[in-house]
Amino acid sequence: MLLIPRYILRAHIGPFLFGTSVVMFLFLLQFLLLKLNELVGKGLGVWVITQLVTLNLAWMLVLAVPMGVLFSTLMAFGQMSSASEVTIIKASGAGLLRMMLPVLIAGAAVTYVMFWFNDEVLPDANHRAKVLLIDIQRKKPSFAVEAGQFTTQLDGYTILARSVDSSNGLMRGVTIYDRTNASGTNVVSADSGTIRFTPDYNHVIIMLLHGEIHQIFKEQAANYRKIDFEAHQIVIPASGFMLERSSEGAFSRGDREMKIADMQVVVDDARKQQVMAGEILDSVVRVHCDYLLRGKGVQSVPPDSFVPASERIVSRVSMVRNQMENSSYQFSDGEGKARQYLVEIYKKYAIPCACFVFVFIGCPLGILTRGGSFGISAAISLAFYILYWACLIGGEKLADRQLASPLAMWLANAVLGIIGLLLTFRINNESLGITVISRGVAWLKSLFTKPPAEVVADVKD
Repeated sequence: MLLIPRYILRAHIGPFLFGTSVVMFLFLLQFLLLKLNELVGKGLGVWVITQLVTLNLAWMLVLAVPMGVLFSTLMAFGQMSSASEVTIIKASGAGLLRMMLPVLIAGAAVTYVMFWFNDEVLPDANHRAKVLLIDIQRKKPSFAVEAGQFTTQLDGYTILARSVDSSNGLMRGVTIYDRTNASGTNVVSADSGTIRFTPDYNHVIIMLLHGEIHQIFKEQAANYRKIDFEAHQIVIPASGFMLERSSEGAFSRGDREMKIADMQVVVDDARKQQVMAGEILDSVVRVHCDYLLRGKGVQSVPPDSFVPASERIVSRVSMVRNQMENSSYQFSDGEGKARQYLVEIYKKYAIPCACFVFVFIGCPLGILTRGGSFGISAAISLAFYILYWACLIGGEKLADRQLASPLAMWLANAVLGIIGLLLTFRINNESLGITVISRGVAWLKSLFTKPPAEVVADVKD
């Protein structure tokens, strides 16, 4: 009894791993291209780069797994359809839903695992990646003196070496401009010298041989001093050249770095802020309405006051307006914060659920492709993946702009879920409406199988 379910699930393993890996590779390539300028030239070790990439693999995995599920169902059921295995299983009395049952169970299991990963692992990984990236951005580029070029990486100093021996770090024809003294400038020239960091990378030590120091004073131009030396040492502060790691608690967490329980606390606090702002607003309106209608509720100004009545009216109106504006701002701020975190909460549920929804898309479409080829499966997977993310991002934008409820994050799952159920129903019942879909898929498949000349001829006809 378990032979067919095991066979179906085994047919999904290879395509699932391959599809997920390809999508993660594309995300990784995009990430490295975007961050390349921040990483190159800073002398980062292999371990630091590995940490940064590994931490960012967490969000890539969350986005890649649904694509892997869709690709694997298309490939597996496409290959089964091309080998007439679907027809054989149907002839034995099992329908499409029966064949999909083990895949649905596996999809539900993947959904649960990805939800746990999305809530427990991803927030910490995102936060640690953010902290590490901030530390990398603060690190100055790796210090190096190149022959014939001015080096300005040390604050207040400009270093020029006519030649540099890379084997021992010996510099020849060295000129150093020291502008750290506000009263003047020191120009140091030497025949040769060496440069090195202290063990803690907080200072640079320059040892110069056979040279002279020219001291120029801004306020006393006539007071010029020249000092000859055989050996001269310069110690320059050089903080920031070594990567300084910050603690994880040094930076606050954003919405994508918090668990659902933590975000729910923020939402509850925002709702309380709204309630308090609403109560204050109601109180202000009620008190001053009573004052206007019945002349009570607000302490009146003594009759012998020297303040004119017009000024008292303007002052009272201004006070009421400020109270109402402050309450309105507090209310809208609480609403915006609550929506922001509710959107992220629903997203943590919605994205893992795509693993289950894509099963209803991939299984019937895989049978329609009747080939399980890489090209057609990749094209269909990409099309539905783009549709899914367009709906997901659209729902997020509408919710953030308060044009829709935060429940709009489920829009993508709802749209693709309906499409998947219709496809599954039609394939399972062999409806006549399937002919149009089959022809469309057959035409799309021909684009990947026919030579280019035949495709052009078909389009012209």
